[in-house]
Amino acid sequence: MEKLVIVESPSKSKTIKQYLGNEFEVLSSKGHIRDLAISNVGGLGLDIENGFKPQYTVLKDKQTTVKSLKTAAKKVQDIYLATDPDREGEAISWHLKEVLKDVKQDVVFHRVIFNEVTKDAVKQAFETPRDIDFNLVSSQETRRILDRIIGFKLSKLLQNKIKSKSAGRVQSAALKIIVDREREIEAFIKEEYWKIKATFDGFEADITKIDNKKPVLPDEASASKVLASLDQTFSVHKLKTRERHRQAKAPFTTSALQQEASNKLNLSGQRTMMVAQKLYEGIDLEDETVGLITYMRTDSTRLSQTFIDPAQAYIKNTYGSKYVGKIKQKQGKKNTQDAHEAVRPTDIKYHPDQVKSYLNKDEYRLYKMIYERALASLMAPAKLNSHTMRLKNQNTIFQAKAQSLEFDGYLRVYKDYESVKTSKLPTVEVGDILTAQTIEKSQHFTQPPARYTEASLIKEMEELGIGRPSTYSQTVATLRKRRYVSIEQKKFTPTEQGRLTVEKLESYFERIINVDYTAKMESVLDDIAHDEAEQEAVVSNFYETFIPLVENANEKMEKIQPKTTGESCPKCGSDMVYRESRYGTFEACSAYPECKYIKQDEEKQEPESTDVTCPKCKKGTIVKREAKRGKNKGNIFYACDNFPKCKNILRGKPTGETCDDIDDVMVELPDGTIECNTVKKED
Repeated sequence: MEKLVIVESPSKSKTIKQYLGNEFEVLSSKGHIRDLAISNVGGLGLDIENGFKPQYTVLKDKQTTVKSLKTAAKKVQDIYLATDPDREGEAISWHLKEVLKDVKQDVVFHRVIFNEVTKDAVKQAFETPRDIDFNLVSSQETRRILDRIIGFKLSKLLQNKIKSKSAGRVQSAALKIIVDREREIEAFIKEEYWKIKATFDGFEADITKIDNKKPVLPDEASASKVLASLDQTFSVHKLKTRERHRQAKAPFTTSALQQEASNKLNLSGQRTMMVAQKLYEGIDLEDETVGLITYMRTDSTRLSQTFIDPAQAYIKNTYGSKYVGKIKQKQGKKNTQDAHEAVRPTDIKYHPDQVKSYLNKDEYRLYKMIYERALASLMAPAKLNSHTMRLKNQNTIFQAKAQSLEFDGYLRVYKDYESVKTSKLPTVEVGDILTAQTIEKSQHFTQPPARYTEASLIKEMEELGIGRPSTYSQTVATLRKRRYVSIEQKKFTPTEQGRLTVEKLESYFERIINVDYTAKMESVLDDIAHDEAEQEAVVSNFYETFIPLVENANEKMEKIQPKTTGESCPKCGSDMVYRESRYGTFEACSAYPECKYIKQDEEKQEPESTDVTCPKCKKGTIVKREAKRGKNKGNIFYACDNFPKCKNILRGKPTGETCDDIDDVMVELPDGTIECNTVKKED
């Protein structure tokens, strides 16, 4: 009799099927199959009078999937739940069991977990199945209930009062971090200060002491006074060389991976996680399909001995014994999900260069970074010499520094030389006299704190204990989608709506929507997972605290009316107002929904016709258009005016000529080249 295996994603099911053979049927749930129902008090899906018991319903877009799973479940006696090895995965397994447990009498459920999608790891997991961990399920369920309460109650309130799209436990705390930083920047008062620098042949030295005290140069006059007291000759006062060891960074956690991918590869958090998911679930190599990295949602920097031993052997054989480092496994904090290892390659034999041809550009770059970071973490530290020269001129001391690399160590693999810049100082002795080429003063100003980038925001959220590895990228994406922040030069600036949202939350929900409370709640969820807290008590206490705040805000928060345009609606005579959509500001009747008039863009022009018949549908005409949104906004392109029935877009401007041997038109490309719109592939 066949055994049924259920995983979360179709790509993972394909990989696992190859490992298990014909005895097993492997299907995918495609993520969650159930969610809280939109019923009961306030549409929360909770029986508030009965211990806040959640009520679930199968998601609409999963009806067909569940039907297929039930059909398959009727044919087997054993069902293996092989969803992801975290709280969400545990909860999905529990939901699957709840939905499928009655399809057949005496069906047996097994929970199997593996941290990497490799043949050995999967087979070992199936040899040692366990029961569903209901503490993990309860932790996930509590999080979902809290997010539903906040999401439904708070979002509805803000939509009604100030036209903000949504609010959330983690989302709003992250937005407050961005707004608070903007307030710091606005309140910052810059202060003037001056520096004095001496330039010599091959190096520079900065003033560090005057009369054995730190120099205070608040204005040009004070700098000029010091400058006037100096001459061009300096004596070598002190020389010092100190050896330093620079340790390799730990292998990646989810947060560190997203930060490094943003900084080094210019990948967003969402893109990083999508690519990592593919690398984890399975890549088709020449003669096998295998997951190249371990599970990518983890707080741990721990590595298993099964990886350490072959990795150290590889380091020794490839680079030499002196490159093998000492193993220092750091103990994770209480709130880290240390059940998983750090993000690492599943096998050291899968060198990035050997698998490059099977990966796309982003997959290769991310895998290479993960591979090299994990390998480097097991290597010896780099050894550097720090050189300091102090020069004396009258009663002032100038200092010059340089750094040399004596042993590259882990840098041989993980090349972050940008942070290990090397330089040289001349060979001199104490007492030697050096003559400066120039001695100059320069004006400077103190700088406000920097705005957050995606990488620095994720780092801040992690350090403050807000959210979890699986939520960082989604939180950032939501802030952008809701138009609470704008991004310029990769830095977040809160929009007017984002600031208004935080101001109202601070006024009415300061006890709930703040960094400390959000971090504390994450800790409580961990306590539930460790069987150190009880779900009903946590939900009840939150509900009894939160609902009175909502009721007070409903009563006292002023409803902001949309700004009027100064015109009247041509249909009903009501005031016209400015409204917002995902595409920007537009003008509409204030009497909506009774009157649904929307003012059309008077500057909108009909697309310019090229008088060339569309070669694809033969009915429309190719017209000149301008992209109105997205990354190509403002770009000119040529397309069929029979859209959406015909979605033909040409590669360039049609010339009016037809191709010789293909039923298509000739086009002029942006570089001036004229060729057929369809590029005929050679045999």
